[in-house]
Amino acid sequence: MKTVNVRTYKYDGREHRRWRARLFLKRGTLLVLDAEFEEEIQHALLGTIALGTISREYYWLDRWYNVFRFLEQTGELKSFYCNISAPPVFLRDTLGYIDLDMDVLVAPDLSYTILDEDEFARNILKFNYPLEVQRKSRLALEELISLIEAGQFPFNDLK
Repeated sequence: MKTVNVRTYKYDGREHRRWRARLFLKRGTLLVLDAEFEEEIQHALLGTIALGTISREYYWLDRWYNVFRFLEQTGELKSFYCNISAPPVFLRDTLGYIDLDMDVLVAPDLSYTILDEDEFARNILKFNYPLEVQRKSRLALEELISLIEAGQFPFNDLK
């Protein structure tokens, strides 16, 4: 499988995070990557993400969000974590996207919590998000919620 370098940025261009993943599938505008955490991460809502935790990552080159499916070490679904973001750019071996702060945490039973709306509101002012970015971010959140509530792809991939 091809190795992909994933880079996330804040709206002002600062790199936020980086990791390596493997390209699992490329179909139309959809890229599916498999990644393994190279270090232990402490996350306020997800708790400890252990070294070696597997994530399957779904990116669409024409959508304003991406979805991560986190698995327990046993292979069971831990959660989905959805990022509102500008559509990613995929060039050669690098996939990069601008993280727009709002997130959705989805439990295995597909109950969900919208996160960081306050951070999104602060960053609208801090980074002067254009009205079109604000509008597309809110539409992306609505689309994600519709997919979750209907149990549609990728939220029907529960294993």
